[in-house]
Amino acid sequence: MGEIRQPVQAFLWCMSVIYMFAFSSLYVQIPGLYGNEGVLPARWMLRYTGKGFWEQLRDSPTLLWLGPKLGLDTQQGMELIALIGTVLSLLSTLTHRLRDCRLYLCLWILYLSLYQVGQVFLYFQWDNLLLETGFLCVLVAPLYLPWGRPRGCFHDNVTLWLVRWLLFRLMFASGVVKLTSRCPTWWGLTALTYHYETQCIPTPLAWFAHQLPVWWQKLSVVTTFLIEIPVPFLFFSPIRRHRLTAFYMQILLQVLIILSGNYNFFNLLTIALCFSLLDDEHINFLLRRPAQDTHKPQKGTLRKALSWACVCLEVTVYILLVYWTSLHFNLQIDWERKEIMSKTAFTYHQFMALLKDMMMPSIWIGVLSLTWEILRAMFKSACMRGILLRFWSTLQWGVMAAAAVNMFAISLVPFTFLDYDANSALWPGVKRAFEVTDRYQLANSYGLFRRMTGVGGRPEVVIEGSWDRNTWTEIEFMYKPGNMSAPPAFVTPHQPRLDWQMWFAALGPYHQSPWFSSLIYRLLQGKKDVIRLIQSDESNYPFKDQPPTYLRAHRYKYWFTEPKEDGTYPDRWWRRVYAEEFYPIVQLGDHFLENMLSQHGLKDKAAARRPSKALLPQVLASVRESVCALPGHVLTWSLAIAVAGACVLKQLLSRKQTHTHTHTRTHVHDKASEMGRESAGQQNSHPAPAHTQEKQMEEEESEEGESEEEEEGEEDWRGGGDGKEDVMKTDEEQESKREKEEDEGQEEVEKKNAADDEEEEEQEEEEEGGQEEEGLEEERQEVNSDDSLRKRK
Repeated sequence: MGEIRQPVQAFLWCMSVIYMFAFSSLYVQIPGLYGNEGVLPARWMLRYTGKGFWEQLRDSPTLLWLGPKLGLDTQQGMELIALIGTVLSLLSTLTHRLRDCRLYLCLWILYLSLYQVGQVFLYFQWDNLLLETGFLCVLVAPLYLPWGRPRGCFHDNVTLWLVRWLLFRLMFASGVVKLTSRCPTWWGLTALTYHYETQCIPTPLAWFAHQLPVWWQKLSVVTTFLIEIPVPFLFFSPIRRHRLTAFYMQILLQVLIILSGNYNFFNLLTIALCFSLLDDEHINFLLRRPAQDTHKPQKGTLRKALSWACVCLEVTVYILLVYWTSLHFNLQIDWERKEIMSKTAFTYHQFMALLKDMMMPSIWIGVLSLTWEILRAMFKSACMRGILLRFWSTLQWGVMAAAAVNMFAISLVPFTFLDYDANSALWPGVKRAFEVTDRYQLANSYGLFRRMTGVGGRPEVVIEGSWDRNTWTEIEFMYKPGNMSAPPAFVTPHQPRLDWQMWFAALGPYHQSPWFSSLIYRLLQGKKDVIRLIQSDESNYPFKDQPPTYLRAHRYKYWFTEPKEDGTYPDRWWRRVYAEEFYPIVQLGDHFLENMLSQHGLKDKAAARRPSKALLPQVLASVRESVCALPGHVLTWSLAIAVAGACVLKQLLSRKQTHTHTHTRTHVHDKASEMGRESAGQQNSHPAPAHTQEKQMEEEESEEGESEEEEEGEEDWRGGGDGKEDVMKTDEEQESKREKEEDEGQEEVEKKNAADDEEEEEQEEEEEGGQEEEGLEEERQEVNSDDSLRKRK
């Protein structure tokens, strides 16, 4: 790969934005989910057993153990952590200097602290993926030292390779589990005919995607298998265009998922991982930036032959991918109906045999690719000039290479869960290391959309309340489907975690979702924090004045409506059919409800703490009252708009400053050339004083140097001062070299002007010592010579 400075910075900036969305989205839901009167109070997860502080921190690594020392209860501690995480991530999106490994370590610890007490509402695959990717940010991000100049590090390719390996594991496993699960919809290529209407929170575009013809839905499933199973192997191809092709195919898949479904920050996180496939050259091409080096060496015969060989290999790989896809999915074109027919042309046992043959080669591909990156970094570190710089660079390389090898080894354990034989062949020491680090979520197994649910209709739980058991009123949620006339919501990147769990609860009986009994209990009590999870605007809640006396829940089957025969759109988005009772009629003090709460440990075990009069709890309470009144998606969108506006404004100001510097530099060069022409024309005449002009030029050059130092300070380079430009020419070196040549040209002009001034002074002294007539005659000759010199000039 080429230079990766800009992909690293793009990846870190995206991670800062994703952290901001994750913390802010969770912050508004903490009182209702984890508060002292929430659905699953977090204080139940922090039970003091008499152990010391460090023992408790080892068993459950969370900063919430420090809450009592600050005068905070568990809910307030979670709110403080979420606020700090939101502010830190917001600042790092605006200032590149804050995108430091220490800041990302803080963000990772903060989110891990919330994850440890998050229970079922925080145990999603994207939360695990955020923690694993967040830890990799600690290795990828620079270490800015106050005494060192920001420069690139040779181990950047090694640490960024771990991000690429994580992307490979995520996509490859997500494709494989769809077939290993034996789901008939994936094997029959009909999964997408159910997916759009059965996903948790669809978008309005999902309704239109659901109306596409069946042959197109099947072809889309085939494309999904192509993107998720064979294409990820191109991530490690030595051919640059292979990696770029894989990048755009992954981006296409993620964008289509974002448009059709609300999967919070998960797809954004996957897009951030895809930046590990790019380099500086391609990002400059996307941003329409001019190429830094326009003088490329001409290719020799050997280089041309090698280039043609790479092109042939590249095209061969594409042909094989198309052939593999058409062969295994029996693609045929029906020219009469203008359709592409497809079906699965292999069996489950054939696929499992293929998977068994692919697992070990995929691991060895990762080993060889990582070894190559480590050796490259080692060679560059060994070529450093100077003993101290070579020692410092080699030390950094050793630490990061060891960290990369350990992270790769640990990740092999969850990766080989796909095949039992490959998992059994791993060294036992690697498995023990994985077990020790598992609580920190450093490596996880993934497998999205393993089985397609809702084949017979989308199951949905509807809660109804009443005061007299005669008239029942449906309680409508903000985001999940309920009202058949309400359009699907678009809430990305916010994740309404209660709505998500309601979707999972509808897939099985109520006793598989113990938290549902706690939700019913809190609604009967009329807890406002829980009601805000359902409706942030309490005026839309039917029991805002008085809590319901009775509650019950029914299961319905939902389907998208179909367009009318004349092609017009229907009046409703959904149609539904009653299925069965999900939860019986209960009230406060009901024997059934009390047994359910006691059976799952959901009863209050201790009275809630009284409100503290300390300053910090009062500040947190005031911030919560002002922020939590906003819907979660409005808060995340507001932060996104603010960050986008600030970045655009910063870019405009930097362009204006760059334009000013360019204009100043051009003015200095024009003045220098003009002075050179004047000095050439006045060699033998009375000289004009040049000290004032030289002083102005020196001031302008000093201002130009300061502006260039500021621009260099804004460059997104890693800290540590390892002297990378001593080995290879970077874009910054080429720019400074050109500026140095221009400065040398100016110095030569100034020296020439000074020499001309000395000659002219000597001539004046000689003229004063001579006679006036000779002086007048010489002056006439000098005027004539000046005219001739100007003509020749």
